[in-house]
Amino acid sequence: MPFFKQLRRSRPSFRTTKSVESKSNESHSNGEMTSGQSSTTLDTSSYSSVTPPSSIKPDRSSPNLPALNECNDNNANGADPPAVTQRPPLHTTPMKRNSVVNGSVMSSNGASRSPSSSSPYAPRIISISDGSWVHQKVLLLYGQTGDPRHHPLDGTVTAYHHQDNFPSVSWPVTASHFKALVHLVPGPNRLRFDFVSTKLSSGSAHPAIHSSWICINYLPLDSAPPLHLVVLLGKDSEGTFDASPEKTQREGRGLDTAIRKYRTAAYLWQAFTGEQMFRNNLGRRCFRFEEEWQTGTLSRRDVANGQMRNEAKVHVVRTEKTVAELRDLNIAQQYGPATQKDELFKIARDAVRNHFQPQPGQKQYVSVLLLDSHWDTGSQTITGHAALGSDGGDIKMAIFGSHSLQSYPCSLEEVVDAFSDCSRTNTDFVANDCGEAGSNWEAANIGIGAHLHEVGHLFGCPHQESGIMLRDYVRLNRTFTTREPFSTRTKAQGLKLSLPQDECSWHRLDALRFRFHPCFRLPTDAPVSSDDSVQVWPVENGKILITASSGIAFLELYAEGDQVCRSFVEYLNTESSPNGLPKQVTVTESELRQRVFGGEREKKKQVRMTIFSGALGSHTVNALSDLKSKRSVVKLPKGHTGYKSSQLGFSQMEGSHPEQVILDSAFVSTKLLTSIKVYHGASLDGLEFFYEDATSQLFGGRGGKPGGDEFVLDTRRGEILLGFYVRAGAWIDGIEILTSLGRKSGIYGNAHGGSGHTLIPPLGYKVAGVSGSCGPWVDGFSLIISH
Repeated sequence: MPFFKQLRRSRPSFRTTKSVESKSNESHSNGEMTSGQSSTTLDTSSYSSVTPPSSIKPDRSSPNLPALNECNDNNANGADPPAVTQRPPLHTTPMKRNSVVNGSVMSSNGASRSPSSSSPYAPRIISISDGSWVHQKVLLLYGQTGDPRHHPLDGTVTAYHHQDNFPSVSWPVTASHFKALVHLVPGPNRLRFDFVSTKLSSGSAHPAIHSSWICINYLPLDSAPPLHLVVLLGKDSEGTFDASPEKTQREGRGLDTAIRKYRTAAYLWQAFTGEQMFRNNLGRRCFRFEEEWQTGTLSRRDVANGQMRNEAKVHVVRTEKTVAELRDLNIAQQYGPATQKDELFKIARDAVRNHFQPQPGQKQYVSVLLLDSHWDTGSQTITGHAALGSDGGDIKMAIFGSHSLQSYPCSLEEVVDAFSDCSRTNTDFVANDCGEAGSNWEAANIGIGAHLHEVGHLFGCPHQESGIMLRDYVRLNRTFTTREPFSTRTKAQGLKLSLPQDECSWHRLDALRFRFHPCFRLPTDAPVSSDDSVQVWPVENGKILITASSGIAFLELYAEGDQVCRSFVEYLNTESSPNGLPKQVTVTESELRQRVFGGEREKKKQVRMTIFSGALGSHTVNALSDLKSKRSVVKLPKGHTGYKSSQLGFSQMEGSHPEQVILDSAFVSTKLLTSIKVYHGASLDGLEFFYEDATSQLFGGRGGKPGGDEFVLDTRRGEILLGFYVRAGAWIDGIEILTSLGRKSGIYGNAHGGSGHTLIPPLGYKVAGVSGSCGPWVDGFSLIISH
């Protein structure tokens, strides 16, 4: 009961503690974007740098500093303002830090005995505050012991887990800095950290132990689709991977070992990504794994004791190819013929689809380890290996070989050893991948990091100018260790002290994609619109209006010839939409060019723009200058000017010819639009607009269903045409009529063809007509708008 009495804290005091954790899961501490800024101009956050300012602040969870409610009073001095918590926090005790001599500070029943004396050497967790909520099983922590500026100490921090439900793990302390990986169980996790240093020994036979406690709440994300882990084998494979004799003798190189190493590497991906999302001020969100009840492998003591746990499931899938056939492909991405580079990916995708058998419309996210990759010493190539990732189709997949697997850790206890092992790579047995894996710790970087790079592609990330999606993973070790060994890649001694600012990262654009990806959704996120489309409307005075029903998330800007994005604009944390995204923004070509070229005069160079919606749909404008061309402007009656939306459909069918209708009702006061007849079969054949005076206007043809389907407007209530919802791909598959009273006609044509697009004029504009092209049926469609 004493423990539960300690848990009973007043609601106001705990809210104060929680509110400082992350001023908002989506806020930006660098001051470039605040909730009060306009959401409809370019005065929003934009980055052309690599990594945003770190959100790690030493004063966030330091228990020896003033109470957190006192820290809230520092907002006037520039401190981050608190935000409303996302959910009611669990009642926990604040982080406690004490020093005892060889004494246990936690009894067997879990109740804590906190000595009254506080120790300045007790571990301080800096990367997360007490009472925080996370959504991943293995959490990466960064902390300090003592004062690293004046009295740096080396030693060891040991993490003791909630109610001893996971074996304790020790982590090195370098110059008073440490990093640790902690295992969490669903619900509250009361963790204890003990620091021991020989320099603090008082001559006693028992060294002083300096202890602290912190509570972390773990909420698994069962409502988000998981990332599946697959080990792929040839149909006759023995299930072994390349390893040196020393490694084989110590660990083995069979399928069970491969699964343990692969699972540990996957949890390292998750721990790294979750921390990176928090540092990008995008909340503690991360992808999840499909898990199952099985013998635990995250601790080597679990393996020895047969302890059962809920851990990531690794599917073992066999292809219809033999090992010899897979190796004979010799399609390692850096060596194989260009025509064969995708062959192994297709083989893996077919095997994965056959294994999971996704239902129509169901998407699967799968990371594949090719266990039968083999280092061929004769040809000096890695056969049966490819490093590829794709977010296309229903199987979104990343594949990578097992040639570096021997260097991976098998459990959390082995993470530091794996990233500190300077043993040279024996190329008589294993590959030195790209010449950058000359030692075991560098091979672990390449294998674990390059596979994560392909997982980035699986989640929709392209190559970037920096970060994991460039090749930043060659220093992945710095994320999990505080000291770096000698590097055969750089021929130099590594960092004597690796701090958060020295670590590798996801690029900000990667983090933005993750923020809106279905695999990263939090329970508190607003529902996502099924329409992910983006519309671009070039209008008067050089303005470009951008609309999206799911909100506009960010713009990528590319100078002519650039393959990676170097300038972008983001629109997060606005108050114009439930999901914090504006549904309409206004930009100009001159402003965008200024962002790309700065003060340089590059009038002849084109700028390409890709716009991403809050549902991760995208629209690309290949050249901004095309938006102000005559193709986007329409002459209307009475001297008015109309503007075309971006066109749907390719207008490439045989016999396709331009079509355009300017609605009489938009400019003649005596003309009243009363109904619209849609001609369709499996696609759109035409639209006919009927007026009160018995006249009509036809766009396209009258094919398909005889007589078509007519949608009647309620003119007595002043109902008018608001816009259309269009299903389109290469041509127009289907169309739905939208009215000013919120009515919808239902989709005429193929309701599941192509992709969905909402065409509604921006604020201040109205429908003036429709434009496009028609062959055997309508294969091009855009809306004409005017003031």
